[in-house]
Amino acid sequence: MDDQAGIDAGIQQYYSSVFDEDARLTTRSAQSALEFVRVQELVGTRIAAGSRVLDIGGATGIHAGPLAAAGHHVTLVDPVEEQVAKARRHGTFHAEVGDARQLRFADNSFEVALLFGPLYHLREAGDRRKALSEAARVVVPGGWIFAAAIPRFIHHAAVSLGKTPPTPYPQAWIDVLESGTPAPGGRFPAGHFHTAEELEAELDAAGLKHIELHAIEGPAGFALEQLPADDALLQAALTLVRRTAHLPGIRDMTNHLMAIGRVY
Repeated sequence: MDDQAGIDAGIQQYYSSVFDEDARLTTRSAQSALEFVRVQELVGTRIAAGSRVLDIGGATGIHAGPLAAAGHHVTLVDPVEEQVAKARRHGTFHAEVGDARQLRFADNSFEVALLFGPLYHLREAGDRRKALSEAARVVVPGGWIFAAAIPRFIHHAAVSLGKTPPTPYPQAWIDVLESGTPAPGGRFPAGHFHTAEELEAELDAAGLKHIELHAIEGPAGFALEQLPADDALLQAALTLVRRTAHLPGIRDMTNHLMAIGRVY
Protein backbone atom coordinates (compact mmCIF):
# COMPACT_ATOMS: atom_id res chain seq x y z
CA MET A 1 0.00 0.00 0.00
CA ASP A 2 2.52 2.54 -1.21
CA ASP A 3 -0.01 5.03 -2.60
CA GLN A 4 -3.30 6.45 -1.41
CA ALA A 5 -5.37 4.31 -3.78
CA GLY A 6 -3.87 1.21 -2.19
CA ILE A 7 -4.52 2.56 1.31
CA ASP A 8 -8.12 3.42 0.39
CA ALA A 9 -8.67 -0.13 -0.89
CA GLY A 10 -7.05 -1.48 2.27
CA ILE A 11 -9.41 0.60 4.42
CA GLN A 12 -12.42 -0.99 2.72
CA GLN A 13 -11.13 -4.52 3.30
CA TYR A 14 -9.77 -3.94 6.79
CA TYR A 15 -12.85 -2.33 8.32
CA SER A 16 -15.42 -4.46 6.49
CA SER A 17 -13.96 -7.95 6.85
CA VAL A 18 -10.72 -8.01 8.90
CA PHE A 19 -11.07 -5.82 11.99
CA ASP A 20 -14.07 -5.08 14.21
CA GLU A 21 -13.81 -1.36 14.98
CA ASP A 22 -16.95 -1.50 17.09
CA ALA A 23 -15.35 -4.05 19.44
CA ARG A 24 -12.09 -2.09 19.54
CA LEU A 25 -13.94 0.87 20.99
CA THR A 26 -16.07 -1.12 23.44
CA THR A 27 -14.94 -4.55 24.66
CA ARG A 28 -11.63 -5.49 23.02
CA SER A 29 -9.39 -4.46 25.93
CA ALA A 30 -9.03 -2.17 28.93
CA GLN A 31 -7.83 0.50 26.49
CA SER A 32 -11.28 0.60 24.85
CA ALA A 33 -13.02 2.21 27.81
CA LEU A 34 -10.08 4.56 28.38
CA GLU A 35 -10.21 5.87 24.82
CA PHE A 36 -13.98 6.21 24.88
CA VAL A 37 -14.12 8.13 28.16
CA ARG A 38 -11.30 10.46 27.18
CA VAL A 39 -12.75 11.32 23.76
CA GLN A 40 -16.15 12.00 25.23
CA GLU A 41 -14.76 14.25 27.96
CA LEU A 42 -12.38 16.16 25.68
CA VAL A 43 -15.23 16.88 23.27
CA GLY A 44 -18.21 17.09 25.61
CA THR A 45 -16.71 19.56 28.06
CA ARG A 46 -15.97 22.09 25.30
CA ILE A 47 -18.89 22.19 22.87
CA ALA A 48 -22.17 24.04 23.45
CA ALA A 49 -25.43 22.26 24.18
CA GLY A 50 -27.39 21.23 21.11
CA SER A 51 -24.44 21.59 18.73
CA ARG A 52 -24.57 20.39 15.14
CA VAL A 53 -21.75 17.81 15.02
CA LEU A 54 -20.19 16.26 11.92
CA ASP A 55 -18.39 13.00 12.78
CA ILE A 56 -15.99 12.47 9.85
CA GLY A 57 -14.67 8.91 9.74
CA GLY A 58 -17.10 8.09 12.53
CA ALA A 59 -17.00 4.31 11.93
CA THR A 60 -19.89 2.51 13.64
CA GLY A 61 -21.07 5.50 15.67
CA ILE A 62 -19.48 4.68 19.02
CA HIS A 63 -18.84 8.37 19.70
CA ALA A 64 -21.74 9.71 17.64
CA GLY A 65 -24.34 7.78 19.63
CA PRO A 66 -23.51 9.24 23.06
CA LEU A 67 -23.18 12.73 21.61
CA ALA A 68 -26.63 12.39 20.07
CA ALA A 69 -27.97 11.07 23.39
CA ALA A 70 -26.54 14.18 25.07
CA GLY A 71 -28.72 16.35 22.85
CA HIS A 72 -26.37 17.18 19.98
CA HIS A 73 -27.49 16.94 16.34
CA VAL A 74 -25.03 14.48 14.83
CA THR A 75 -24.25 13.54 11.23
CA LEU A 76 -21.77 10.71 10.65
CA VAL A 77 -19.70 10.21 7.49
CA ASP A 78 -17.50 7.17 6.85
CA PRO A 79 -16.01 5.67 3.67
CA VAL A 80 -16.93 2.07 4.56
CA GLU A 81 -20.52 1.07 3.79
CA GLU A 82 -20.49 -1.79 6.33
CA GLN A 83 -19.57 0.62 9.13
CA VAL A 84 -22.21 3.13 8.04
CA ALA A 85 -24.81 0.35 8.11
CA LYS A 86 -23.87 -0.44 11.72
CA ALA A 87 -23.96 3.24 12.62
CA ARG A 88 -27.49 3.56 11.24
CA ARG A 89 -28.69 0.96 13.74
CA HIS A 90 -28.34 3.54 16.51
CA GLY A 91 -31.30 5.38 15.00
CA THR A 92 -30.46 8.66 16.76
CA PHE A 93 -28.34 10.39 14.10
CA HIS A 94 -27.88 10.50 10.34
CA ALA A 95 -25.11 8.34 8.82
CA GLU A 96 -23.86 8.21 5.24
CA VAL A 97 -20.93 7.12 3.10
CA GLY A 98 -18.48 9.92 2.32
CA ASP A 99 -14.85 11.00 1.96
CA ALA A 100 -13.15 13.40 4.39
CA ARG A 101 -11.37 15.08 1.46
CA GLN A 102 -14.60 16.03 -0.30
CA LEU A 103 -17.55 16.69 1.97
CA ARG A 104 -20.93 17.33 0.37
CA PHE A 105 -22.10 19.78 3.04
CA ALA A 106 -22.46 23.53 2.62
CA ASP A 107 -20.18 26.07 4.27
CA ASN A 108 -20.95 26.83 7.93
CA SER A 109 -23.28 23.83 8.37
CA PHE A 110 -21.97 22.62 11.75
CA GLU A 111 -20.63 23.92 15.04
CA VAL A 112 -18.31 20.94 15.53
CA ALA A 113 -16.33 18.56 13.32
CA LEU A 114 -14.62 15.39 14.54
CA LEU A 115 -11.86 13.66 12.55
CA PHE A 116 -11.08 10.49 14.48
CA GLY A 117 -9.44 8.42 11.76
CA PRO A 118 -8.96 10.31 8.50
CA LEU A 119 -5.57 11.86 9.29
CA TYR A 120 -3.73 8.61 9.99
CA HIS A 121 -5.19 6.96 6.89
CA LEU A 122 -3.95 9.70 4.52
CA ARG A 123 -0.36 9.31 3.28
CA GLU A 124 0.24 12.71 1.68
CA ALA A 125 0.32 16.00 3.57
CA GLY A 126 -1.78 17.53 0.80
CA ASP A 127 -4.60 15.06 1.41
CA ARG A 128 -4.47 15.71 5.15
CA ARG A 129 -4.69 19.46 4.43
CA LYS A 130 -7.74 18.80 2.24
CA ALA A 131 -9.45 16.88 5.04
CA LEU A 132 -8.72 19.58 7.63
CA SER A 133 -9.67 22.39 5.24
CA GLU A 134 -12.94 20.67 4.37
CA ALA A 135 -13.73 20.27 8.06
CA ALA A 136 -12.95 23.95 8.62
CA ARG A 137 -15.10 24.94 5.65
CA VAL A 138 -18.24 23.26 6.94
CA VAL A 139 -17.80 24.54 10.52
CA VAL A 140 -19.06 27.99 11.50
CA PRO A 141 -16.63 30.71 12.64
CA GLY A 142 -15.91 30.11 16.30
CA GLY A 143 -16.71 26.41 15.93
CA TRP A 144 -14.59 23.47 17.03
CA ILE A 145 -12.50 20.87 15.23
CA PHE A 146 -11.21 17.79 17.03
CA ALA A 147 -8.65 15.72 15.08
CA ALA A 148 -6.96 12.48 16.15
CA ALA A 149 -3.60 11.09 15.05
CA ILE A 150 -1.44 8.08 15.88
CA PRO A 151 1.95 9.17 17.25
CA ARG A 152 5.17 7.78 15.82
CA PHE A 153 6.49 6.78 19.23
CA ILE A 154 3.61 4.45 20.11
CA HIS A 155 3.49 2.90 16.64
CA HIS A 156 7.19 2.11 16.85
CA ALA A 157 6.65 0.57 20.29
CA ALA A 158 3.76 -1.53 18.97
CA VAL A 159 5.81 -2.82 16.04
CA SER A 160 8.69 -3.63 18.39
CA LEU A 161 6.58 -5.42 21.03
CA GLY A 162 8.07 -8.78 21.90
CA LYS A 163 10.93 -8.42 19.41
CA THR A 164 14.63 -8.02 19.97
CA PRO A 165 15.66 -4.94 17.96
CA PRO A 166 18.12 -5.89 15.25
CA THR A 167 21.40 -4.02 14.83
CA PRO A 168 21.43 -1.87 12.84
CA TYR A 169 17.77 -0.88 13.03
CA PRO A 170 15.78 -1.63 9.85
CA GLN A 171 15.30 1.33 7.52
CA ALA A 172 11.54 0.91 7.84
CA TRP A 173 11.75 1.64 11.58
CA ILE A 174 13.92 4.68 10.95
CA ASP A 175 11.44 5.97 8.35
CA VAL A 176 8.59 5.80 10.87
CA LEU A 177 10.51 7.81 13.45
CA GLU A 178 12.00 10.32 11.03
CA SER A 179 9.10 11.00 8.67
CA GLY A 180 6.03 9.13 9.91
CA THR A 181 6.07 6.85 6.87
CA PRO A 182 4.51 3.47 7.74
CA ALA A 183 6.50 0.31 7.21
CA PRO A 184 5.35 -1.66 4.15
CA GLY A 185 3.35 -4.84 4.46
CA GLY A 186 1.43 -4.01 7.63
CA ARG A 187 -2.12 -5.28 8.13
CA PHE A 188 -3.34 -1.87 9.32
CA PRO A 189 -3.95 0.48 6.33
CA ALA A 190 -1.86 3.29 7.77
CA GLY A 191 -1.11 6.47 5.89
CA HIS A 192 0.94 8.55 8.29
CA PHE A 193 2.10 8.73 11.91
CA HIS A 194 2.44 12.16 13.54
CA THR A 195 4.42 13.97 16.14
CA ALA A 196 2.42 16.38 18.29
CA GLU A 197 4.26 19.32 16.76
CA GLU A 198 3.52 18.14 13.23
CA LEU A 199 -0.16 17.67 14.03
CA GLU A 200 -0.33 21.16 15.47
CA ALA A 201 1.35 22.59 12.36
CA GLU A 202 -1.19 20.87 10.10
CA LEU A 203 -4.12 22.41 11.99
CA ASP A 204 -2.38 25.78 11.91
CA ALA A 205 -1.91 25.51 8.13
CA ALA A 206 -5.66 24.85 7.80
CA GLY A 207 -6.29 28.21 9.49
CA LEU A 208 -7.34 26.94 12.89
CA LYS A 209 -6.63 28.99 16.01
CA HIS A 210 -6.18 28.39 19.75
CA ILE A 211 -4.83 24.90 19.06
CA GLU A 212 -4.44 22.48 21.98
CA LEU A 213 -2.66 19.10 21.93
CA HIS A 214 -3.68 16.31 24.28
CA ALA A 215 -2.90 12.63 24.67
CA ILE A 216 -6.12 10.64 24.53
CA GLU A 217 -5.09 7.53 26.49
CA GLY A 218 -1.77 8.70 27.88
CA PRO A 219 1.23 6.65 29.10
CA ALA A 220 -0.91 3.78 30.42
CA GLY A 221 -2.88 3.29 27.21
CA PHE A 222 -0.47 0.93 25.50
CA ALA A 223 -0.30 -1.34 28.55
CA LEU A 224 -4.09 -1.40 28.87
CA GLU A 225 -4.38 -2.50 25.24
CA GLN A 226 -2.77 -5.77 26.33
CA LEU A 227 -5.21 -6.34 29.25
CA PRO A 228 -8.91 -7.13 29.69
CA ALA A 229 -11.35 -4.50 30.93
CA ASP A 230 -10.66 -3.49 34.53
CA ASP A 231 -12.31 -0.53 36.25
CA ALA A 232 -9.51 -0.01 38.76
CA LEU A 233 -6.95 0.19 35.96
CA LEU A 234 -9.25 2.52 34.03
CA GLN A 235 -9.53 4.96 36.93
CA ALA A 236 -5.77 4.91 37.51
CA ALA A 237 -5.09 5.54 33.82
CA LEU A 238 -7.62 8.39 33.74
CA THR A 239 -5.97 10.05 36.72
CA LEU A 240 -2.57 9.82 35.05
CA VAL A 241 -3.62 11.08 31.62
CA ARG A 242 -5.72 13.94 32.99
CA ARG A 243 -2.63 15.23 34.79
CA THR A 244 -0.09 14.69 31.99
CA ALA A 245 -1.94 14.75 28.65
CA HIS A 246 -0.87 18.27 27.71
CA LEU A 247 2.83 17.98 28.55
CA PRO A 248 5.23 18.14 25.57
CA GLY A 249 7.05 14.85 25.11
CA ILE A 250 4.77 12.99 27.51
CA ARG A 251 1.74 13.64 25.29
CA ASP A 252 3.38 11.59 22.48
CA MET A 253 3.40 8.51 24.75
CA THR A 254 -0.15 7.52 23.91
CA ASN A 255 -2.13 5.35 21.53
CA HIS A 256 -3.76 8.43 20.01
CA LEU A 257 -3.16 12.18 20.05
CA MET A 258 -5.93 14.74 19.82
CA ALA A 259 -5.57 18.23 18.41
CA ILE A 260 -8.32 20.72 19.23
CA GLY A 261 -8.71 23.96 17.30
CA ARG A 262 -11.21 26.74 16.62
CA VAL A 263 -12.37 28.00 13.21
CA TYR A 264 -12.00 31.75 12.56
